[in-house]
Amino acid sequence: GVDLQVCSSKNPTCCTKKMEERYQIAARQDIQQVIQATSATLKFLISRNAAAFQETFEMLIKLAENYTSTLFCNAYRDMAAEAAAHVQEFFTDVGLFIFGTDVSTEEFVNRFFDTLFPIAYSHVIKPGLTDVSLEYAECLRMATRDIRPFGSIPKVVARQMGRSLLLSQTFLQALNLGIEVINTTDHLHFSKDCSRALLRMQYCPHCQGLTLSKPCMGYCLNVVRGCLANLAEVDLHWRGYVQSLEELSSAMHGTYDLDHVLLNFHSLVNDALIQAHINGPELSEQVNKICGPPVRKPTQSPGCSFDQNKDNQGLKMFSRDSEETLANRRKSFVGHLHLYRAFYGGLADQLCANELAAADGLPCWNGEDVVRSYTHRVVGSGIKAQSGNPEVKVKGTDPVISQIIDKLKHIIQV
Repeated sequence: GVDLQVCSSKNPTCCTKKMEERYQIAARQDIQQVIQATSATLKFLISRNAAAFQETFEMLIKLAENYTSTLFCNAYRDMAAEAAAHVQEFFTDVGLFIFGTDVSTEEFVNRFFDTLFPIAYSHVIKPGLTDVSLEYAECLRMATRDIRPFGSIPKVVARQMGRSLLLSQTFLQALNLGIEVINTTDHLHFSKDCSRALLRMQYCPHCQGLTLSKPCMGYCLNVVRGCLANLAEVDLHWRGYVQSLEELSSAMHGTYDLDHVLLNFHSLVNDALIQAHINGPELSEQVNKICGPPVRKPTQSPGCSFDQNKDNQGLKMFSRDSEETLANRRKSFVGHLHLYRAFYGGLADQLCANELAAADGLPCWNGEDVVRSYTHRVVGSGIKAQSGNPEVKVKGTDPVISQIIDKLKHIIQV
């Protein structure tokens, strides 16, 4: 072939233009496969943990809901049926929040205690023949914030829930972004200039029958650092992302650990009801001033429809392990992730050293011939360093990579 675009040489060649085009596609696919193979363990680490944490959070919410339903069944049986829907709604909101829906924790915590007061009033504070009318119950609900029947407990719950749920929500968001970053960089778009450089490096020697020769290390570094210049720009932000995840993880313990907050919720509800019971006489006076005396109709309170044994066996086992599991799993995950903090900065070097280049001291391909060693200057990583690259011309930043960098900056701030 006399019309070769890239693999032309002084020596006889066995390539045609058609072969050269096919080799160019192969060279691009090769590098993409090598990048994907190199990032596979990192991607698996993050995606496996994202799924495991999500599952653990779902189990915790279910368990905390069961604990709360059990409290009403065992200690406040008359209230259980009326409270059931509010307990369920509360934990639905907890789940929605953790998995990223924009709901306010303060709002749903207050709503829970506001709706609990009318039920508590007619069963704990003024027990008897009671079933208060809907209007009266509504008046009680509206008066909850002024009367503060549960003292400071709703505030404590709102503060603990607000912080621990936000930490867990951010943690999950960050893991999902990590997966997105790797998916994006796994499918990098290579410029025409890079594709030609990859072809020259990997397949042009074949045209001269040199099927076993590998590129010189310096030559490989120039080509791959040129092709991956945009990925090297991710490095600084990826390091920041890994560090932020480490800091976030260490903030998620003690009072604000999700399992502590969720699994302790039922005992705070119990404290709230005890407090309302103790302050019953004063609360009655305040209610009479605001809502008047209760309008009653005699009723029979239905019992408890919650089946305590159904889920609790499996969940009890889970609960015992959960406290050490969550903290340990996070610690182990963050420890493993720490090993990948320089992943993007060292990617080009890793590809050449592990996969592509000839070992030191062996004859190697320099783009034109098999030589003892590569003589051109080897450039550094990143876009700025490429201006002197003898093998690849790099033009500006890739918008897809800029976008993923912006997302990393955002999650670091969050």
